[in-house]
Amino acid sequence: MSATAAVAQEPLARADVEEIVRDYILTNPELLEEAYTILQQRRQAEQDAAVVTSLQTYRDALENSPHGAIMGNPDGDVTLVEFFDYNCGYCKRAMEDLERLIADDPNLRVVMKEFPVLGPPSVEAAAVSVLVNEMKPEAYPEFHDRLLSEGTPANPANGELALSIAEEMGLPRDELAGKLRSEAVRSAMQESYDIAKALGLSGTPAYVIGNKVAHGAVGFDELKEHINTARCGETTC
Repeated sequence: MSATAAVAQEPLARADVEEIVRDYILTNPELLEEAYTILQQRRQAEQDAAVVTSLQTYRDALENSPHGAIMGNPDGDVTLVEFFDYNCGYCKRAMEDLERLIADDPNLRVVMKEFPVLGPPSVEAAAVSVLVNEMKPEAYPEFHDRLLSEGTPANPANGELALSIAEEMGLPRDELAGKLRSEAVRSAMQESYDIAKALGLSGTPAYVIGNKVAHGAVGFDELKEHINTARCGETTC
């Protein structure tokens, strides 16, 4: 074997390989963008798979828990679950979308999940809301609408406002106030927090419709498409 052939067969040093790769990437920088896109797609696929698994685990708690307030048709063929905070400005604006969905779709079942993430006043308001639903579920839709509407930045929804609204609606204020630290309230809150963590929810509003999780006030049209997809497999039915 010649000396030249022997040299040609020697493996490249690590530094040589790194230099070749570096030169190739610098010459073809679009490869980095392509690689990043593929990485993001893989991560999204992994996240989507994790969410589907979590939805399967928590489906009953999402849709059938006694802690969830029911609006719309209790026997509807599609269930929309909303996580909300009474002091969330986006939730206030999204309330119109939800009311329109219920009015337009007689087969829509809605479950409201207390998810107070904006501080102690929100937790207080949510506690009263849990008790109103437990005590008089038929009064919940009106109570929810009023509390979400009447809270303002200057006068946020809190325990006092919630109790006042409940009292005006004929519910026993003292009895409600005496149960604010009850196990029912604690369990309802913890259930929402556990589900939210599993689904990667960090803000409000957030919606679960079938196997779809929608983050933020996505609007009437997108929610309607998700409802249709859950109902018939298409964005229009």
